[in-house]
Amino acid sequence: MIAKLSGLLDSTGLDWAIIDVNGVGYLFSASSRTLRRLGMPGDRASVLTDMWVSEDKIALYGFVDATERDWFRLLTTVQGVGARVALNLLSALAPDRLTSAIAAQDKTSLCEADGVGPKLAARILNELKDKVASLAVAPVGAPAAKGAPQPAAPSGAVGDAVSALVNLGYKRIDAFTAVNKAAQVLGADADVSALIRAGLKELSQ
Repeated sequence: MIAKLSGLLDSTGLDWAIIDVNGVGYLFSASSRTLRRLGMPGDRASVLTDMWVSEDKIALYGFVDATERDWFRLLTTVQGVGARVALNLLSALAPDRLTSAIAAQDKTSLCEADGVGPKLAARILNELKDKVASLAVAPVGAPAAKGAPQPAAPSGAVGDAVSALVNLGYKRIDAFTAVNKAAQVLGADADVSALIRAGLKELSQ
């Protein structure tokens, strides 16, 4: 099992890269996020990897950090989401934005990824809405660490404020993020009007 590669970056392509480890070149597929952070050919590079073995091939998938790798593993538990679609999702949405999209049940954002249509997006949201908690949720009232899941789908005053901002024309993922930040500052007792005002202020920054 190959879990990590460290060496010199040999070359990269649209969705792949080769790292030379002591004279042996390892080819792996990766998201555009990971590829952007590898540097230039000849630079030192290191990635975490997942190795998939099937009857006809062995495939390596590389990740710039553990958060992206964990998301890849979680996404591929969903029926219809293979390695390629999972990498497309991680290319279109950074882990923190992917977390927010699932928490906000934002199907539109998931459809930004190649190969993800409305039906598959709905399945991803349905199957992962509870599982994201396994990636470590921040304490109530505390800011979530970058890439960590945020509170589950909004309800109550938060949900009403998110819906109001969506009705004003804002994307659901942006509305959710803004209102969630406002709720962390204003506290659990904040009413809908206060959350909307604070959310609009966040969106205007």
